Amino acid sequence: MESNINNILIIGSGPAGLTAAIYAARANLNPIVVAGRTFGGQLMFTTEVENFPGFPEGIQGPELMDKMIKQAERFNTEFIYENATAVDFSKRPFKVHTENRELYAKSIVIATGADANWLNIPSEQKLRGKGVSACATCDGFFFRGKEVVVIGGGDSAMEEANFLTKFATSVTIVHRRDEFRASKIMLERARKNPKITFITNVTVDEILGENAVEGVMVKDNLSGVTKVISAEGVFLAIGHTPSTKVFKDTGLDLDEKGYVKITEKSFTNIPGVFMAGDVGDSRYRQAVTAAGMGCMAALDAEKYLEAQE
Repeated sequence: MESNINNILIIGSGPAGLTAAIYAARANLNPIVVAGRTFGGQLMFTTEVENFPGFPEGIQGPELMDKMIKQAERFNTEFIYENATAVDFSKRPFKVHTENRELYAKSIVIATGADANWLNIPSEQKLRGKGVSACATCDGFFFRGKEVVVIGGGDSAMEEANFLTKFATSVTIVHRRDEFRASKIMLERARKNPKITFITNVTVDEILGENAVEGVMVKDNLSGVTKVISAEGVFLAIGHTPSTKVFKDTGLDLDEKGYVKITEKSFTNIPGVFMAGDVGDSRYRQAVTAAGMGCMAALDAEKYLEAQE
């Protein structure tokens, strides 16, 4: 088995995992990336990316990820396009099961990301990237001078709504209950913003439009009456779910929401296991911060491996 033990195994292939691969590969660590069957992270579902440094004209999300994969491959990163199905951190070398193989590694970077929570209605997915978004910071600029709807009732919804008023002519917060989960201060800030209105105790039935958002149909939870809210953009702010299911009951420290906890820098509670990107970041959730964390994790793993030798 000795010859089959890899220096570093990276689980995840979004900006965090790919940046970690580029840095690890350039350090001659011969990284292997367990990329998953749906590789590339959230940017694979994004159209125009205008806030990633180095692309003054903007770049399509999938194109950016393709460039990062090619850059990692240039330095001899090996990609396995399978999902990680189980991990064993209990002994060294660490063991990772994929659908068709077992992999062993001296160090691991966890970069599996987090998925935005969706309403799971067909029109939402059809118009994803065509006016439907789960990231106001990423896409708000595209809605300058337009009417938008924010769906949600927590701090994220209030924060996104306030941010969107910098661009949109009006922002309507739609919430399924009368009460809000948002903190008092965040709710009050949104209520005082003259561009923000609230529609509560309604369920979103459908997002209207064929190739672009044209409105949102909601149903009153008490009367059952439906009405259409005028909108050219819809922002989902109903939370994120970190992709950490495979790491539960492995000894890895997760917080109450399932995000990977770090002890310092990119170190987890398990020596030799590092975290990068949205899988441990519930605050920023940006491609550029994920890439930066991928760099940190690779450099920390390199130092760890040097110390072990």
